[in-house]
Amino acid sequence: MDKTIRLKGRLKQYTKFTLYLGFLLLLVNVAIYLIDVRAGAILSAFLLFYFVVTIWLTATNRRIVTRELIDFATEYGQVQSVLMREFDVPYALLDEKGRIIWCNDTFREVAGNTRIHNMLISQLFPAVTKEKLPLGDLDENVDISFAYEEKEYRARISKLVFQQILGQQMDIDEEIEESFLLSVFLYDETALKFAIRQVDDQSLAIGILHLDNYEEALESIEEVRRSLLVALIDRKVNKYISAVDGICRKLEKDKYFVILRKKNIKQLQEMRFDLLEDVKTVSIGNEMAVTMSIGVGYDGLSYAQNYEFARHAIDLALGRGGDQAVVKAGADIFYFGGKSQKVEKNTRVKARVKAHALKEIISSKDQVLVMGHRLPDVDSFGAALGICRIARICNKEAHIVLNDVSGSLQPMTSLFVDQPEYPEDMIVSPKDAVELVTPNTVLVVVDVNKPSITECPDLLRMCKTIVVIDHHRQGSDTIENATLSYIEPYASSACEMVSEILQYTSDNLRIRSEEADCLYAGIVIDTNNFLSKTGVRTFEAAAFLRRNGADVTRVRKMFRENAIDYKTKADAVSQAEIYRGDYAISYCHAEEVANPTVIGAQAANELLNIKGVKASFVLTPYQGKIYISARSIDEVNVQIIMERMGGGGHLNVAACQMENATLAEAEGALKGTLDTMIEEGDLS
Repeated sequence: MDKTIRLKGRLKQYTKFTLYLGFLLLLVNVAIYLIDVRAGAILSAFLLFYFVVTIWLTATNRRIVTRELIDFATEYGQVQSVLMREFDVPYALLDEKGRIIWCNDTFREVAGNTRIHNMLISQLFPAVTKEKLPLGDLDENVDISFAYEEKEYRARISKLVFQQILGQQMDIDEEIEESFLLSVFLYDETALKFAIRQVDDQSLAIGILHLDNYEEALESIEEVRRSLLVALIDRKVNKYISAVDGICRKLEKDKYFVILRKKNIKQLQEMRFDLLEDVKTVSIGNEMAVTMSIGVGYDGLSYAQNYEFARHAIDLALGRGGDQAVVKAGADIFYFGGKSQKVEKNTRVKARVKAHALKEIISSKDQVLVMGHRLPDVDSFGAALGICRIARICNKEAHIVLNDVSGSLQPMTSLFVDQPEYPEDMIVSPKDAVELVTPNTVLVVVDVNKPSITECPDLLRMCKTIVVIDHHRQGSDTIENATLSYIEPYASSACEMVSEILQYTSDNLRIRSEEADCLYAGIVIDTNNFLSKTGVRTFEAAAFLRRNGADVTRVRKMFRENAIDYKTKADAVSQAEIYRGDYAISYCHAEEVANPTVIGAQAANELLNIKGVKASFVLTPYQGKIYISARSIDEVNVQIIMERMGGGGHLNVAACQMENATLAEAEGALKGTLDTMIEEGDLS
């Protein structure tokens, strides 16, 4: 197709300027005729001569002018082409498909002097894909950063429409007018980014170290050796920090303050904070190994903010049971260690202090709302009953927030419905609880510290006074601004914690037998009949409940299973797969079961009885989600496994929920997580 190019615009007007001037003189000639005929005749003769000469020059010199214009444009284009070809910044032109149609010498050097004509830019630089190119209608510049041949570049890509390239001086076809090119400038930012990384690596990081069981470890050795144990720990800590060019100062007998550079923190992360294991090796006859918690903060806007990050990290490490390192880098949180069970505290001073504080808070409020987690279990409901008893001791109205009563809770809730000793509104729905909230209401959250899985998250925003009592390890998602927080990961259950609090609430306290049964049942269920996570204080709490009328036989009858439940659990156990020789994985298909998640958890407990199984996982589909129950005895921390999958829990008892996933996808995600953690050394 022949596409013509003609002069237009100002250039066209300039070439015809003499003709336009002749027509102007013609009008002047007419005016002169009206004044003087002889003068007009003379001017007419001049105009005739003018038009003859102008037309003759236009006809004879047109080719000469055109050739001169072409020569000038060619010479100018050649100069411009040489300048672009020798330009120090790599430059290239792409067509609409992203193919390189022209590039300068510098761009060719970056590409390794290979033949790149008609090559897709994505073939040369894989990071510059067609989807990232500015192909839309809007004029926009796109910046793409990528690494190539050990250098780092930033590509500035712009859209060049032909109409803009040729300007308004040429008349072009619409087909050409709608076409465009892409210009690519490459900027070498290797030195710049290296300097930025160097500055970032030298930024300040704050660390706080706590010895978890300092007092208990000292009590386990002779008095004359205690100073030696402390000296050995101090030497190991200082040597470890000095090896990474850090400064360590002892603040208290069991606390250290550390200053490091950010790049050294990355080094410690690569070593997975092996100081946690080194400290345990310090032994001069002490029966109890010393454990340590580490909190690190960096990437804050100021030194003070880094320190706050470190404080938050150490609180999180201690709240998760200790013997682990938590690194908080801005909004990101990383966990290391946490493979050992937290040692139970022999002293009950903390429980007494929390009990007095809780009693004062409840006494100053008008009413109490108590809630646990979604799909409440026996431990959650039993702990809520204990808080209601404390509220009645303080002569305050109390309500338990409960959405659905599952089959496992039915035997317990029936003890309090339509009973004259208990108010009709003792158990309320989340909707009714929201309407009961007043500015003088206290909300007590039991058996959960993660706001997203509470029975009614709206209550956390509505109530100004919040109390948290829980035995689960904390994660990054915690209930904020709690007036009183009592979280003890070493406790066997929330019912154990509430039972201890009850003993310090009032002298000569007596609770009703049905309340004692529910609290006792919570301990029994969470400890798997006192087989896991039990300590001295667990049995002391059980003894207190027994003295107040808890009956083992009634509790056992309360949790007898239906035949269908028993068969479902047996099927889950029989279908178990032993993955990688140590992990039992099974499904719990419980369509006809009232409480499939409970059956899945029980099946996970049963799988631990298989010899050689370190951890068990049971996947249960329920209400459009996949519930994974994880259990272990002592060799595997299932909490960190479930945290990788968005859940949490305890070292030996944990769980997670997966939405929009099939059983096969959930199993694949679980196996992938196990494989990754084994390769990274988090699981042995």
